[in-house]
Amino acid sequence: MSGTPEDGDLVAPEPAVAVPAEVAEAVRTLIRWAGDDPDREGLLDTPRRVARAWREYARGYADDPVAHLARTFDEVGGYDEIVLLKDIPFQSHCEHHLAPIIGKAAIAYLPGNKVVGISKLARVLHAFARRLQVQERLTAQVADCIWEHLQPKGVAVVIEASHACMTARGVGTPGVMMTTSRMMGIFRSDERSRREVLALMGY
Repeated sequence: MSGTPEDGDLVAPEPAVAVPAEVAEAVRTLIRWAGDDPDREGLLDTPRRVARAWREYARGYADDPVAHLARTFDEVGGYDEIVLLKDIPFQSHCEHHLAPIIGKAAIAYLPGNKVVGISKLARVLHAFARRLQVQERLTAQVADCIWEHLQPKGVAVVIEASHACMTARGVGTPGVMMTTSRMMGIFRSDERSRREVLALMGY
């Protein structure tokens, strides 16, 4: 059957995504510059694999985060407390070295007149994360998007991540996590509310 792995294969074949010649050649140039031979057997298909991988890594550019917040619900049975989604795993890439950023996020808001399906918070995160990023901007973008389009009483976003540009190169310090946060509305102006949401997040 087409599209299924043959006997002995460990993974299914990658989707047939057209790779522009200049993109494949750019990867070949990088392999050559790194000191290897792009024409040796093990690297022959690497340029196409890398190009297709980057199409997937960067699919957030084609994903409108606002669209995930378009459908909201007004009937919440009088609920007026914090809505929190935590330990949301994500992957991104540093815009300075194109190195992986791997972490988790906690996203909370205090509803005003409407709520959104809880999975949509994760979708907003992924839409921004699947772009070239810096963690500080990613944190702000997620919070600002929810604040602007849900119009809640408060928004809190905390992101913890490991950066390969620090752990695998440069200072070479594995195991280090970077934490960023953005508080808006009541979570910024009211200390009690801020402490409450951070405690729910586990901080």
